[in-house]
Order: sequence, then structure tokens, then C-alpha cells
Amino acid sequence: MPPDTEAAGIEAAAIKPPDIEAIAEQVFAALADPTRRAILAALAAAGPATATDLAGRLPITRQAIAKHLALLAEAGLVTAEPGERRRVRYRLRSAPMQLAQQFLAALARDWDSPLAALQEHLDTTNERQD
Repeated sequence: MPPDTEAAGIEAAAIKPPDIEAIAEQVFAALADPTRRAILAALAAAGPATATDLAGRLPITRQAIAKHLALLAEAGLVTAEPGERRRVRYRLRSAPMQLAQQFLAALARDWDSPLAALQEHLDTTNERQD
């Protein structure tokens, strides 16, 4: 293999596509908590906000919201942006959610054929009994 293509192969091997299952797992773990879902809904409805802004809209302390925002940021669902006077604003990120949707769609495709076969078997069995 020529040296330049060998180096390109090493570079390509170092840059792997995102592990969709791992990202989906983080997204599902983040969405499992109703408070985090409420925070995401508030950001979706009103746009970027600080933890203090969110505490004014939700029945939870600013400190608790900050902890939830940290977990949402770790899952990639929000991003922190520096604002004025050292205030951090949080903005939604859709990419991790889209990867989780792709993961679910792949699971659904994997189940469609076996479920259709089961339905056909049950229909055939019921017809024979009638």
C-alpha cells in the first residue's frame, strides 16, 4: 500500500462514526426523569435560558436545575453558551435525539418481520380452529 493511502487508512480508522447505541442509551437515561423532560420542554417552548430562568418557570430550585442541565449536557441534549455577565444559557441540541430515533427505527425494522410472521401464524391457527 502506498504511504499516503496507508496514512489515510490510519486516519480513517481513528475517526469512527458515533456509537448510535451508546448515544441512544445516554438520551434514554436523560429522558427517563420527568424533571429533565420538563426542562427540555421549557427550552423547546421558550428557547435558550439560564438555570435561573428555568427555575422561575419550573417548581424546582436553581441548584437542582443546574444538576439536571449538567446531565442533559453530558447526554448532548443541551449545550451551554456563555452569556452576558457570566450567565450561562442552555440551548437544545437535536442531534442526539435524532440518533436515538434512528436507533429506535432500526429496532422497529428488526421487529416488523418477526411480528408479521407471528401475526400470520396466529391468523392461520385461528382460521383452522374456526
